[in-house]
Amino acid sequence: MKETFENRAQPQAAPLVVHVVRQFLPNRGGMEDVVANLARQTLKRGYRVRVVTLDSLFTAPQDKLPIYETIDGIEVVRIPWSGTSRYPVAPQVFRHIGDADLIHVHAIDFFYDALAWGRFLHRKPMVVTTHGGFFHTKKYLIIKKIWFGTLTRLSAMAYRQVVCCSASDLSQFIRIVPDGITIENGADIGKFADIASRAPERRIVTIGRFSVNKRLDHLLDAVAALTSRNPEWHLDIVGAVSDLNAADLRREIAARSLEKSVTLAISPDNQEIRGIIAKASLFASASEYEGFGLVALEAMSAGLLPVLNANEAYRALAGRHEAIVLADFTRPEAAADAIENAYLKVAAGGTILRRNLIDAAHAYSWDAVAERYIDLYRSIGIIA
Repeated sequence: MKETFENRAQPQAAPLVVHVVRQFLPNRGGMEDVVANLARQTLKRGYRVRVVTLDSLFTAPQDKLPIYETIDGIEVVRIPWSGTSRYPVAPQVFRHIGDADLIHVHAIDFFYDALAWGRFLHRKPMVVTTHGGFFHTKKYLIIKKIWFGTLTRLSAMAYRQVVCCSASDLSQFIRIVPDGITIENGADIGKFADIASRAPERRIVTIGRFSVNKRLDHLLDAVAALTSRNPEWHLDIVGAVSDLNAADLRREIAARSLEKSVTLAISPDNQEIRGIIAKASLFASASEYEGFGLVALEAMSAGLLPVLNANEAYRALAGRHEAIVLADFTRPEAAADAIENAYLKVAAGGTILRRNLIDAAHAYSWDAVAERYIDLYRSIGIIA
């Protein structure tokens, strides 16, 4: 492995932070972006960084990715796995942590449990970031609650710190980890900065994995209500295949006769997404569960006004940023009313509203968030 990374620009004497996460680049998603941005920031502050992840994407498990790769100076090691996307089993993780000074686990899954129960073998200090835990849907809720109160609680004892990435996560984890802390995720406020349409447009963007919990069906119901009132309304659905694939979504779109009013963009790159956002004025999410709401902040950084389903994470976000519009997407007509009101808000608010949205997003820059993580690393004794 050392020869593979011979060209890396990481200082060999610096402490090594190993991030362990089930999916990483080239996959795109909230957790992947968090790990990538934190890794880049950690490198800038003098640490060495390695990411250990699975050797294929959940959307294409048969397509194996390179075992070793360097991305933006980050060592990436990919290992084989079995099981499900929610609990992928990958015991080879233990082969790639022997030289770590700190292990940073992301999400509550196999890696979280296995590294906790294997701590007597590897004896490395560990922290974990929760990323929403595993309560994204109500499926198997009783089993999840039992697991959370037993195995998740016991595994937590192995970690120097459990970091919750939102107030809603903390409200869950404080039941089993009374001394947990909150470090909210950072937002990449540069990639879509200030590119939303300058003129008010009846065009909505939603961005995220095509997961059941994102409730794209509810969003489509709202769009159907909107287009019945005014055919100018248009929705761009941007994201990557997950629980749902493109065919599933096209069926949902056709069932509502929205083929002319909804556009699908499957796994576009950032440049393509910028082009989509540039035509829009609003961002919408009907998600019934969010760990934090990172994509809403990225939308705000672009100058889009978010209309968000009133789940716990989004309510917390709206409590801090009054411009955000909350809606009940289980009621299509009410959600359509909220979206229309948001459009009127954009039309009336002009450049002042746009600047307020962008300024609010800047408070979540990765420079500030990374410093909190670096302070945590230092408190454990991992000093670059």
